[in-house]
Amino acid sequence: MKNRNQGMKRALPLSSLTLLATIGLSACSPVKEYRRPEVQLPAAYPGPESAGKEMATVPYRQFFADPDLVELIDSAVASNHDLLIAMKNIDYAGKSLDVAKLWFLPAVDFSATESYSRASENSSAASKGQERTSRSYTAELNVSWEADIWAKLRNSKKAAVAGYLRSTEAARAVRTTLVSNVAQGYWNLRMLDEQIEIARRNIALAETTLTMMRLQFDAGNVTSLAVDQQESQLLSAQLTLPKLEASRTAQENALSILAGRMPGTPVKRSRGAAPFVMPDGLGAGVPLALLSNRPDVRAAEASLMEAHAMTGVTRAMMYPSLTVTAQGGLNAIESSKWFSTPGSLFDAIQGSLTQPIFRHGQLKAQYEQSKIRRDQAELTFRQTLLNAVGEVSNALVQVEKTGDEEKIAAGRVAALRKAAGNSRLLFQSGMATYLEVIAADSSLLQSELDLADVQRRRLSAIADLYRAVGGGWRE
Repeated sequence: MKNRNQGMKRALPLSSLTLLATIGLSACSPVKEYRRPEVQLPAAYPGPESAGKEMATVPYRQFFADPDLVELIDSAVASNHDLLIAMKNIDYAGKSLDVAKLWFLPAVDFSATESYSRASENSSAASKGQERTSRSYTAELNVSWEADIWAKLRNSKKAAVAGYLRSTEAARAVRTTLVSNVAQGYWNLRMLDEQIEIARRNIALAETTLTMMRLQFDAGNVTSLAVDQQESQLLSAQLTLPKLEASRTAQENALSILAGRMPGTPVKRSRGAAPFVMPDGLGAGVPLALLSNRPDVRAAEASLMEAHAMTGVTRAMMYPSLTVTAQGGLNAIESSKWFSTPGSLFDAIQGSLTQPIFRHGQLKAQYEQSKIRRDQAELTFRQTLLNAVGEVSNALVQVEKTGDEEKIAAGRVAALRKAAGNSRLLFQSGMATYLEVIAADSSLLQSELDLADVQRRRLSAIADLYRAVGGGWRE
């Protein structure tokens, strides 16, 4: 078989190629193995103490005790469209990884051809219509294998593995956010239920007070101004109800969408503002744990690993490539003798060493660009880690401060309930004015609504803390 390589691709003995590759390998240093950049993390989060078992390691089914909430989260994890899209990205990256695993194997091609040619033997024969014909039958198997001298294939596989890990961690990050959003939405829905019940109780109370004042007016104990102002107070209490009901409907629809359901589907939930009890002995842990618990930090590091591996690929493209090609098959001029062995057998083996010389600076530019991408990925990793520490610290402060707010708001509600009851008794005995009764009722309504909102914000802060430390993606 003739050698068809041209230009810089020359057929050389394999021993010579090996010698050249060894010389080139000693002259060139490959890209170093990936090492995680050194990051300076504090020993503890700024703000409140967060000692205890890492809550990120606790599955959401154990962290959230409400069975209705757990059922809703299960539905969201199984059917949420954003999460399903992220899972498809994992499948896509998995296919690329499967291909990368096979790059080390030789490429094998098979071909079968039949050629036919016709030509005149001489000019005089051509005038008489005499012609010579020839046929050729060939079945050929080609095997080509590239030696991974400069770790181009190994780094390509590392990049594919890192890409797969990145897509996996990105899906986990979607899941942690989803779990937190469902928990926040569920607790918000329950607080809206509670606020609607508060509004209805205050409407009934305002109606009772209005009836009492009308009786007082008929007895000549109060003026019509008192009745008019109480009617205004009643309308003010009624005005809050449709707003709260509209908000509840919107929250139910939002939860249905998160769970992959059609909006309008009822959301099963228990009634009442039962307080959330944090499992005993749980804390945010230490900032260093974010490297293993928080998916977006892990995804950022996987992107850095991928970029680092690609610098090795682009660098190897500037060096010689050693390819070994083997051919073998059957060739005959008659089909009946095609499988007549060994006469019809042929084989050939050759090695080629290809060195890029001038590509308009493209290979060098690609390598420099890959190093820039690697630096960008490292900066992104560091920024993601900084943001994660800040989010955990903020969430810890929110949990602590909303807990303080809840205690104060609960005490205020208790005091105003007592004041509202006393104001009615005093009014009936003529020792308080109707304005004092209206003011007490108005303050009580607002304080109860405020307490429900503080409870909602505290629960939302707990769910956000669980997400910030990387909880929610473990089964």
